[in-house]
Amino acid sequence: MNRTYKNRISFKLTMASALMILVSFILIYMVVKSTVLDNVDNNLENETNKHGNQIKIENGQIKFAHKGEWEEEEHNEINFNPIFIEIVDKEGKSMDKSPNLGTNNLNFKPGTTSENQGFNLTLNGQEIRQMQVELFTNNEFSGYLLLATSFEDSKLLLSNLSTILFILYPVVLLFLFLTLRRLASRSIQPIIDITKKAEIITKDNLNERLPSSRYKDEINSLSVSINHLLERVEKGVLREKQFTSDASHELRTPLAILKGNFEVLIRKPRPQEEYVEKIKDGIVIIDKLNAILDQLLTLARLQKNASVDEEVDLIFLVSDIVTSISEQYPNRSIQLENKIYEKLYINANEKSTAIIIENLVQNAIKYSPVEKTIKLILEQGTDGIHLYIVDQGIGISDADLAKIYQPFFRGGSHELGRINGAGLGLSIVKKLCDIYKINISIHSEKGKGTTIVLLFPPAILHS
Repeated sequence: MNRTYKNRISFKLTMASALMILVSFILIYMVVKSTVLDNVDNNLENETNKHGNQIKIENGQIKFAHKGEWEEEEHNEINFNPIFIEIVDKEGKSMDKSPNLGTNNLNFKPGTTSENQGFNLTLNGQEIRQMQVELFTNNEFSGYLLLATSFEDSKLLLSNLSTILFILYPVVLLFLFLTLRRLASRSIQPIIDITKKAEIITKDNLNERLPSSRYKDEINSLSVSINHLLERVEKGVLREKQFTSDASHELRTPLAILKGNFEVLIRKPRPQEEYVEKIKDGIVIIDKLNAILDQLLTLARLQKNASVDEEVDLIFLVSDIVTSISEQYPNRSIQLENKIYEKLYINANEKSTAIIIENLVQNAIKYSPVEKTIKLILEQGTDGIHLYIVDQGIGISDADLAKIYQPFFRGGSHELGRINGAGLGLSIVKKLCDIYKINISIHSEKGKGTTIVLLFPPAILHS
């Protein structure tokens, strides 16, 4: 048999049902057998009560009283299950018996008394059910009353019942297996439909979705979960395509400019000063390409894996970054206002945290007039540590704020065209903030400046 899931589940359910059916059949047989035996024993007990009062002692022997009337009664009644009765003394010697025994005698079992329950014996090759009751005359034990009836009909009934159950058992199991197999086939049909649909989904049709079940069950939950996964994969692929397209455009533009400059130089001899000027322009373009490639590599590393966490002294790190950037831009005013007066550590990667803060400060410098001051404010809040990076630059429009974290996005302002940049800095910052559970929010007003808030939640803080 093909070991498909349908067959496996049918087989397991059939085995469990087979055990229950077997137990049920055994119980049925035992109940029927017990009922038959109780019925036979009740008949024997009734006969015991009936004939127990018809016994007398004559010449020291125990005999039936009114035996003639009893024989006449037996002849007048049609009895399909005759009762055999015999009286024996203490040693089992026969004293009297019913006429239907003829020359036969019932089996005496010394020391046995069974007033409510009989036992099976054989008489002339026939199975009988016998009961043995003590007899008392004048309150003195005098012998036994033996009563028996044929057990052949009951034996045949029990034999037929066991045969029927034995034959019926495999038939029921086969029918049950086929039924369960059909039901299992219908039950897993939604899974088969999901599998067929999943097989035709490729990178070219990621917009396709798996069918949902009409019932809110586990299969429907599986389908919904896979659809959510496909949705995430589709968005990821679209982002990768957009990223590749944007990266190609960003790299192609400076390369085209560089190629154009060189083509101009080789068309005809030019003064040395013009060669020097074009070469300097080429070096600037090459530097821009290097910056873009560096940011692309950083973004690729972030998408691949995060750095190992460590304890970072946040106050020292911010102070060190402010000092380093101030030395880099001696003509710019960069101020740090620290409102926290104790050591503070965060669970993050020092290099990654430095990239976040440096990128944000560099952006503030890039998009602010030279005479304007840039402030960094560290303060304790009820929801964690806040780091504010405040500038008085060109600001960001509400429309641009919604796209600010997209790779290569630089906004539509004509002022941005004069400012160098690839539009990758905030994408890198956002990814790093997500990795280290740092909340970033941007508040900006066009023409007035921007305030960026980094929130370090209590979960990553250490005093």
